[in-house]
Amino acid sequence: MEKQLNNETIIGRHPAIAALKSNQTINKVFVQANSNSDAIAEIVTKARKRGIIVSQVPKSKLDQMCDNQNHQGVVLKVAAFEYATLDDLFLRAKSKNEDPLFLILDGIEDPHNLGSILRTADAVGIHGIIIPKRRAVQLTATVAKTSTGAIEYVPVVRVTNLVQTVKQLKEKGLWVFGTDMKGTDFRKWNAKGPTAMVIGNEGKGISPLLKKECDEMLTIPMVGHVQSLNASVAASLLMYQAFTSRGV
Repeated sequence: MEKQLNNETIIGRHPAIAALKSNQTINKVFVQANSNSDAIAEIVTKARKRGIIVSQVPKSKLDQMCDNQNHQGVVLKVAAFEYATLDDLFLRAKSKNEDPLFLILDGIEDPHNLGSILRTADAVGIHGIIIPKRRAVQLTATVAKTSTGAIEYVPVVRVTNLVQTVKQLKEKGLWVFGTDMKGTDFRKWNAKGPTAMVIGNEGKGISPLLKKECDEMLTIPMVGHVQSLNASVAASLLMYQAFTSRGV
């Protein structure tokens, strides 16, 4: 596993509970003083069972710790988010007796998009997500909160070169499908067998060099006036088509 150098925070009740249920290293829990919330009480109980220090602090302190984001009365100080390796993803698929199903994100920049994608990936059983180390959002507190805890269950791999990584995946027998305005209707797509999906940058789409490595391009038909979808929505549609076609 690869660790980020900086420590992070997790904010929000659902992400906090998910983190406390996982193997995530949590250094300290801060909750809003005089809170009567059952969810906060559950967080305090789980933290104390794990021997984690719990501090009750004013709301203003929590606001300061998370730059005035909606913390819902709880902030966790955690160790740096860990990244998986490609081998981890293959082992995860093997442990479930399933063909690998990976998602490759080419330069997603909005942390809310990555968080939403993680949430859907967890729902449909994606074995892992692959992101580039540069010019893309990484695992952050905002991503963790938006994922509502899914960040604890979906492995994320950081790689230096997506093109080289796709070549490695193809050598291991994966079929790689990209997204484009011109391609096969995604509703006809069958994702059985070892498969990887590529979702492009919010504005630029998939880079030309990466597009050349894709075995087939998929398109999402649209009849409205705005001929584009949010990256997380496009990813969700493809992930659910893969899920449906596999008959899980």
